[in-house]
Amino acid sequence: MELTKIYGDLPVLETDRLLLRKVTLDDVEDIYTYGSNEEVTKYVTWDTHRTLSDAREFVEFVLNQYESKKVSPWGIEYKENGRLIGTIDFVSWQPKHHTAEIGYVVSQEYWGQGIATEAAKKVIEFGFKEMDLVRIQARCFVENIGSSRVMEKAGMFYEGILRKSAFIKGKHHDLKVYSILKDEFSFRE
Repeated sequence: MELTKIYGDLPVLETDRLLLRKVTLDDVEDIYTYGSNEEVTKYVTWDTHRTLSDAREFVEFVLNQYESKKVSPWGIEYKENGRLIGTIDFVSWQPKHHTAEIGYVVSQEYWGQGIATEAAKKVIEFGFKEMDLVRIQARCFVENIGSSRVMEKAGMFYEGILRKSAFIKGKHHDLKVYSILKDEFSFRE
């Protein structure tokens, strides 16, 4: 599977409550809403959005990624109100090895409702069905209990801790690693 085939026209993915779709300029305010919340950004690699222009810069970066047919995120739209409440993507993809890593962020007001798990399961399914992946992993800060639970509920298995493996926001962090293999994933038909 080629990068440009998937990311040349990122498909819309749908779950019971969510539309996973391309991010647009109309999403800037919604992205700022969660991106400016320090609780949300505590465990991500990017800085808290201080102004609406920070969110606009992010959206413009994503639009450029779509245009260049490069790895780029799906926006997580909550169907009930049409708001963009987060993003999810393959933060890395190694087609030669048939492996990828997912990452996600969800607005705090939607935490604890299974939203990230629902989105993660759909993206994992897409990866196994459409991208010829055999392994999908995810990592999170050791302290990020919520993200660990998402990974477990998505069917991923805890593999261990990568000690001081990421230098983020001025310091080294230990990261938990979770993964799932294609033959461990149950597809809904």
